[in-house]
Amino acid sequence: MKNLMLLLCAALLVIDGTALADTPAGRVTGGRAHVLPDWFKQSFLNFRDDVDEARQAGRHVLVFMDLNDCPYCARTLDENFRQGENMAYIQKHFDVIAVNIRGDAEVTWIDGATYNEQNLALKLKVFGTPSLVFIDPDGKQVLQLNGYRTPPTLRSALEYVHDKAYRDQSLAAYIEKKQLVPVYSFRDHPRFTKMTDFTRYREPLAVIFEDKNCADCAGFHEKVLSHPDVLAELKPFRVVRLDAYADTPIIDLSGVRTTPRAWAASLGLTHRPGVVLFNEGKEAGRVEGRFYHFHFKEILRYVSGRYYQRYDLFGAYLNDRQMELQQQGVDIDFGE
Repeated sequence: MKNLMLLLCAALLVIDGTALADTPAGRVTGGRAHVLPDWFKQSFLNFRDDVDEARQAGRHVLVFMDLNDCPYCARTLDENFRQGENMAYIQKHFDVIAVNIRGDAEVTWIDGATYNEQNLALKLKVFGTPSLVFIDPDGKQVLQLNGYRTPPTLRSALEYVHDKAYRDQSLAAYIEKKQLVPVYSFRDHPRFTKMTDFTRYREPLAVIFEDKNCADCAGFHEKVLSHPDVLAELKPFRVVRLDAYADTPIIDLSGVRTTPRAWAASLGLTHRPGVVLFNEGKEAGRVEGRFYHFHFKEILRYVSGRYYQRYDLFGAYLNDRQMELQQQGVDIDFGE
């Protein structure tokens, strides 16, 4: 009887392996190859030299950190670096240098240390591509935008850097003072819950910061937060939406009495909506750009499943996860 059971188990393993091998690989759609504009600066990736040259021309350095077949990179380039008002503004005021976050070219960074492109991305904690890193004439990093921005949102950041407003205020404060007419009315969501005391909350927690000047918030609700795949991955989370301009009292996870405005500032958020994901009482991921539904639902899984314990970067997890899904025959849509 024992031998019979062993034979049956072996047969099942063979059948299962054969079925897996016969499963057609899942297709990937929505990815977009891109070519960098020829007017980007041809650099030896010694950023100390690049900063010197930019300073002599009265310009800032803009580091365009991209990834092959990244739909967000292609869209950012098409909308801001190939046409439109932002293209002329960037060409006038910035030296643009490209870095591939999975490349292996040697880079001398502004701190004088040498990295390859991948390790520089690790150092800068690149959460999404494209990431735009701005360096001032003194060789200091003054702003980093992780992920896609719509042209109006990116324009505010470009003007913030060119005006050197970073010397005395945050990007959020700059936009709040400049944008006097609200562009967004807060929307409700069935998963939003009220919470003002976050002290030592240990379960998966998604805190969404919005404000009345958020040009991207309506689209975030319509195309991401309402997507069935995203709703499924939100189930383990307590989801709290905060007004990033509010000065009402709250208590953060470390027990500090603060306000939504001050908390958003202390987190260094550069975009609205800004989504900060916590688990085990600490930040485990964030979204500071326009993620489409696939990437957004996967960063939710990355945090709720505690995959950050195995992967230093979300991008490394995502690479393995994509391969896993394709091997299971699951189609992946990188599109909006």
